Amino acid sequence: MASVPEIKIVRSESLGHRSEVSSPEAKLGMRVEDLWDEQKPQLSPNEKLNACFESIPVSAFPLSSDSQDIELRSDTSLAEAVQTLSKLKVLSAPVVDVDAPEDASWIDRYIGIVEFPGIVVWLLHQLDPTSPRSPAVAGSNGVSHDFTADIMDNGDSAVTSGNFFEVLTSSELYKNTKVRDISGTFRWAPFLALQKENSFLTMLLLLSKYKMKSIPVVDLGEAKIENIITQSGVIHMLAECAGLHWFEDWGVKTLSEVGLPIMSKDHIIKIYEDEPVLQAFKLMRRKRIGGIPVIERKSEKPVGNISLRDVHFLLTAPEIYHDYRSITTKNFLVAVREHLEKRGDTSAPILSGVIACTKNHTLKELILMLDAEKIHRIYVVDDSGNLEGLITLRDIIARLVHEPPGYFGDFFDGVMPLPQNYRV
Repeated sequence: MASVPEIKIVRSESLGHRSEVSSPEAKLGMRVEDLWDEQKPQLSPNEKLNACFESIPVSAFPLSSDSQDIELRSDTSLAEAVQTLSKLKVLSAPVVDVDAPEDASWIDRYIGIVEFPGIVVWLLHQLDPTSPRSPAVAGSNGVSHDFTADIMDNGDSAVTSGNFFEVLTSSELYKNTKVRDISGTFRWAPFLALQKENSFLTMLLLLSKYKMKSIPVVDLGEAKIENIITQSGVIHMLAECAGLHWFEDWGVKTLSEVGLPIMSKDHIIKIYEDEPVLQAFKLMRRKRIGGIPVIERKSEKPVGNISLRDVHFLLTAPEIYHDYRSITTKNFLVAVREHLEKRGDTSAPILSGVIACTKNHTLKELILMLDAEKIHRIYVVDDSGNLEGLITLRDIIARLVHEPPGYFGDFFDGVMPLPQNYRV
């Protein structure tokens, strides 16, 4: 039986050094380099970087795999959307309104961006006992089953029955609800997109200060989404800049020198390894976070990480919950590892266990680590391996650029108004 991986602290010497500038991301870094040299000498390094990123349009950002002709119809069911996103190994896709006219503008053509975590959050909200809309849905045997009475309302229980996931994936709610039906909930609204002439600075601020997970870039002439800029894409772009003067000047600083981590251990939402995995997903929904560390009960050492995207293993791989009558967070991590090993899939981030660093790592080392491991967050540990803090991409960007006074001005005026049922 597979076990939960040990905590993994990546050392700087294992990260290698990048010197080639042949990739599109590296060429972008060279554009920043050229602009950096042109900036007025009296500007601070932070002000110079702001000016550089403000001078580069987002049209220069390399195309994301998430934007390679991957679109979902608005009449796609949630079950079909989960299967499609899982098969293509993407977290989000634009949703095209099947009722829109052929000559529709982009804002009328697209309902929004469907995110895998957004589907999960919506499902958990519908099935939460505190929600007035919590339904009693039909199970695979056709008998009406009340989730809220005996499955969802067990947050204090030490285990969670796998029956929850079996009933959910066979329910009419999951199979028949269309992606258009959840438009305007959670991260679906507002549908905010960039135009190709908008700047890198705008994009970086939207990803960090304004907490967007991904940003579509629209081509007004074609009335379509041309690119989707993701957190992974930004991390890779920064990693490809290693070796350039502007990056090295900024990246040589240690985490403690720049005030990271911002989030201390006392403010991290965590879950213990013997608690139910469903409780982890519920915590993420209620606390509005995308991931949560799994902590060893007898210590404060992280032994794993579960993100909202990981719920797809319970929705698309029935053997995970069939093999475990009681799915604790530790059992979930072990089951997913076994499932991926059987499939020969060695690229999933969850296989790496806990990726951690210390306050002595530099920003450069941190970015190279995030890029190599394909993750968006990293835990900070002390010399004994105990949890000490958390760093996300947003924290890193906040140390790279800042929002000038009045920068966005009327930028948000074009955003569609929030619907009444909007929840972030």
